[in-house]
Amino acid sequence: MSDPNDNSIMLTDPLAEPQPDPRVADRFGHDFTEPTRSGIRAQPLTHIDHEGPKPKAILSINHVGKRFSVGGNTVEALRDANLTINKGEFICLIGASGCGKSTLLRIIAGFETATSGTAAMYGEPITGPGPERGMVFQDFALFPWLTVRENIGFGPKQRGLLGAGLKEVAERYMEMVGLTRFADYYPAQLSGGMKQRVAIARVLANDCEVLLMDEPFGALDALTREKLQADLLDIWTKTQVTVIFVTHSVEEAVYLSSRVVVMTAGPGRIERDETIQLPRPRDVSAPDFNEVRREITRMLTSHVMHA
Repeated sequence: MSDPNDNSIMLTDPLAEPQPDPRVADRFGHDFTEPTRSGIRAQPLTHIDHEGPKPKAILSINHVGKRFSVGGNTVEALRDANLTINKGEFICLIGASGCGKSTLLRIIAGFETATSGTAAMYGEPITGPGPERGMVFQDFALFPWLTVRENIGFGPKQRGLLGAGLKEVAERYMEMVGLTRFADYYPAQLSGGMKQRVAIARVLANDCEVLLMDEPFGALDALTREKLQADLLDIWTKTQVTVIFVTHSVEEAVYLSSRVVVMTAGPGRIERDETIQLPRPRDVSAPDFNEVRREITRMLTSHVMHA
């Protein structure tokens, strides 16, 4: 039996010999020459352990709570949320409906104000929206009267970038999301997947440091969703942007993220913060992937059963 006080979870045979990871360092420069095993490891809710230099925290969520007034009644959507997100991480927030995932995301975006506690970026309280924190919604939220090029260039243009500089920015991000051929198309002429690529490119063109995504692929068909997941990982690798991604899908969370934050409802709160140690690229049909997926699913279903 494992030590009941040990909050780490290793999903491989404890008697097997650890295998060296072939990578020398990850994209943050952390050393991977020590033997590792694939799986997930639980972390304290406000700290993540890495070898090598300590990562730089870009976002700090400290004792954040949120209450709404609905029909004369007070609804507690979020209670005492604590989370530290390091620069360049890919974080997935997962949980059942009503657990506060989108509320927490909107507080980080600056669209909502916390009732208690603080949300900060680089130590400075978040008091409203800002271009350094860009939101991508499930419904795309594109300007229908603007072309792909104009939608992507909208933010830089509002900040005063014009002429050749604006054209270069729009072309760079159109190429990044594979839409160069569709530069002069309007949103009504695009598929759902293409619209979402425009939405992602538009946020990145604003030089955002944090990409906030509220179930962005939830309305897409399975094949389009899989393609956009792969595209998003490619963009994340190229730009090193910090991603906070809300999803209901355990498979999507395990496939995409470096950490999975498990949230529960009644009121919404953070229950677990799990580091995903599976190597990339990840194969959703691999035994180790599915072992991790099953473990995350058990966490979610146990919370539902005890709710």
